[in-house]
Amino acid sequence: MGELAKSEGKDLKVVVIAPHPDDETLGVGGTLLKHKENGDDLFWIVFTRADENLGFSKKWIDDRKRQIEKVAKEYGFKETIELGYITTTLDKIPIGEMIGFFSKHLQRIKPNIVYVNNWSDIHSDHKIVFQVVMSSLKTFRANFVKRILMYETITETDQVPALLQNAFVPNVFVDISKYIDDKLSIMSIYNSEVMEYPLPRSLDSIKALARYRGSQIGVEYAEAFYLLREVS
Repeated sequence: MGELAKSEGKDLKVVVIAPHPDDETLGVGGTLLKHKENGDDLFWIVFTRADENLGFSKKWIDDRKRQIEKVAKEYGFKETIELGYITTTLDKIPIGEMIGFFSKHLQRIKPNIVYVNNWSDIHSDHKIVFQVVMSSLKTFRANFVKRILMYETITETDQVPALLQNAFVPNVFVDISKYIDDKLSIMSIYNSEVMEYPLPRSLDSIKALARYRGSQIGVEYAEAFYLLREVS
């Protein structure tokens, strides 16, 4: 990722898309910290929010707002954009409406790199977010985007039916050995999302996935991505 920045002679603008708060940390946390150290401008777009009508208490919602603020500070996001769609209801909203709303932010930021969730994730919100994002990233609409990377989210990417077309087969790896402890620390901010071991969203399991991805490229810990598009 640093090579493009050096060749252009300037810092990158990086957008990470999160269907829900915590997806950014699970999938891209170490990589975002690496971008931060490189001096890149980071932007966080969160599609959904919790709502009392879905059974979330006001205290839970207030706690989540504080968590988002704290996480944003840890990553040093230049801007956090909360689109405000109610979680689990994206299938009830016209997709064209979401594309238009999301595209306005994309056109304003004009990022060089976009990280988006895996297309076949089991959660319906994830599937729809991927469609919205990729529709907005057509080359004739967003030719400023030079790299699109799809990330994996533990409990979403790995829980799909075991069909060939659903497989997440990464072809880009980022060494996050230097950042793994900070990634886990940031994940701990989402205290209601962290599970007890051996459940998949335990800190041990998150670290184990990073260790496995690292073993694929000969480093201690890594995050894995699928390159959807690259323009040099």
